[in-house]
Amino acid sequence: MNTYEIAVLYHPDLEIDLDKATSKIEKIIKDNGGNITNTDNWGKRKLTYPIKKQEHAIYVFYAAELPAQNVQKIEGMLNITSEVIRYIVVRPDFKAMAKAEQTRTDKAKKAAARAESTDGAKEESKIEEEGGA
Repeated sequence: MNTYEIAVLYHPDLEIDLDKATSKIEKIIKDNGGNITNTDNWGKRKLTYPIKKQEHAIYVFYAAELPAQNVQKIEGMLNITSEVIRYIVVRPDFKAMAKAEQTRTDKAKKAAARAESTDGAKEESKIEEEGGA
């Protein structure tokens, strides 16, 4: 079983009854041997360009574990589902994600060290000013 991220853009008119559409997609994934590990609903957002004459869509992201041979079946089902206006299924690059996280923590440590050294210098200058006055 491989880990995949599935981004689904739902028709904006489904905002009121989104549970029915999401359960349909979740059923498609589970029926094809998948296991949904995380769901992230971003809500209704404006699209960069119109898709199927729609200016907005409801963004929902799924993290799922799927057998590799069933990914095409799921894509085929998503393609003919009327509630979905666009979708994408990708395998995340965990090495790149780990490297980005490491870079982020290194930058935070350097920034904290700079702030600490600047605070120390400010305190020394205050002491010198008070002593010299």
